[in-house]
Amino acid sequence: MMLVAALAVVTALPEPAAANSKYAAIVVDANTGKTLFASSADAPRYPASLTKMMTLYLVFEALESGKITKNTKVPFSKNAAAEPPTKLGVRAGGSVTVETIILSLVTKSANDASTAIGEFLAGSEAAFARQMTAKARQLGMTATIFRNANGLPNNAQHTTARDMATLGIALREHYPQYYDYFSTRSFTYNKRRMGNHNRLLGKIKGVDGIKTGYIRASGFNLVSSVVDGNRRIVAVVMGGRTGSSRDAHMAELIKKYLPKASSRRGGGDLVAKAGQSSLRTMVQAMLPKKNVPTPKARPEDEIEIAMDEAPEDLEPVVVEQAYAAPIEARMADIDPVNTASVNPPAGWAIQVASSPSEIEARAFLAKTNKIAPTLLAQASAFTMTFEKGGVTYYRARFGGFGSKNEAWNTCNALKKKKLDCYAVQQ
Repeated sequence: MMLVAALAVVTALPEPAAANSKYAAIVVDANTGKTLFASSADAPRYPASLTKMMTLYLVFEALESGKITKNTKVPFSKNAAAEPPTKLGVRAGGSVTVETIILSLVTKSANDASTAIGEFLAGSEAAFARQMTAKARQLGMTATIFRNANGLPNNAQHTTARDMATLGIALREHYPQYYDYFSTRSFTYNKRRMGNHNRLLGKIKGVDGIKTGYIRASGFNLVSSVVDGNRRIVAVVMGGRTGSSRDAHMAELIKKYLPKASSRRGGGDLVAKAGQSSLRTMVQAMLPKKNVPTPKARPEDEIEIAMDEAPEDLEPVVVEQAYAAPIEARMADIDPVNTASVNPPAGWAIQVASSPSEIEARAFLAKTNKIAPTLLAQASAFTMTFEKGGVTYYRARFGGFGSKNEAWNTCNALKKKKLDCYAVQQ
C-alpha cells in the first residue's frame, strides 16, 4: 500500500526535466541572491513574451529619468499596427498613453504595443533591441540577446532561466514605484476588459507578478515573484508542455523553496543598477558573438505567430510537413486558441464555422482573423465541442463581445467580407 501511495505521488508531479528538452527552471532567494534550486538554468532558451520584462524595464527607466510620463502619447506605426496577436489593435497613425502601453504589456502582453514603445523610445525596434541587449549586459545577464521588443520568434533571440531571474529581481529592486503594475489583474481598453495571463495571481499566496510567455519553440514560460513576510523569491519555469503543467510546477517550486529562503535582507541591491548604456557596451551588444549556444528547437519565423498563452491542458497541434500545408493550416498549427478544456469567454460570441476536425476549425479561425484582423483585434479565438450523432464537432468562435449589438455588428461587417457567421450568447 505504501508503494502504491508513493507511486501515486510521483505520477502526480510534473514531468521530469529529462523528458522535455525545452525545460529549464531556477529559484533564487531575492534577499540574498542564493540559488535555492536550478535545473538547466544556464541552458539557452527562447524567452517568448518574457522579453517584455526588459521592454518594461526600459520604459520604467525612461519614466524615472523624466524622458516620458505616464500620459505621454505613443504613436503606432504601420509596422507596430501590423504585429500579430495578441495585440491592442491600435490602427497605424493612432496612439495611446504610456500607461496604457504598460497595462497592455503586463496583462494582455500586446505585441503591437511592445513594438510601438520600442520604436518611440529608440527610433526603431532594431535600435531598441540593441538597447535591451546592452541593458541586459549591464545587469549581468551575460547569456541574453534581444532582437525585438515583444518576444515574437527570432532564431537569434535567446536567454536563460538564470538571466530571467536576474531581470525579475532587478525590476522589483530598481523600480519599486512601478512594480505594482505587475499585480494588475485586468484593465479596460476601448470598452474591452483584458485579463492578466498570469493565472497564479490571486491563487498562490504571495505571488505578485511577473510575466508569462509562449511560442511553440519555447513552450510555456513563467517568471514569478513571491513575497511571504520577510521572505522573497523569484522563480522561473521555462519550456512547460502546457500552461497548466507549467503553473503546477511553479506552485510546487514555490511551496518547497519559499520556506527555505532567508528572512533577512542583505545590504544593497542584488543587481547593480547600471547607468545609461555606454557606447562600448552598445557596440558589443550589436556585434555577433562567436560560438554562442542557441536553443536546439528553432522557431519558424516566417509562419509562426506568437501569443502569450496557448490552450490550457492542450499541447499545440503539430502538423506534419508544415511548409507544404496551406497557410491557414500552418497558422492553425502555431496560433494557439482556447479549447473546450477551459471556460470560454463570457458574454457574446460569434461563430464562424463548425467542423468534426479541430485542426480545420482552428484553421478557419486563423483564416478569419487574417482576413479581418482589425475587426477581431480585441476578440478571443476559441473552439468548443458538441456531440451530434455520436460525432464530436468543434465550433470555431470569437468571444469577448460586451453586448449583443457589438457581436451582431461585427458579424455584419464580416459578412461584407463574404465570411458567414452568427452571434450567440455564451
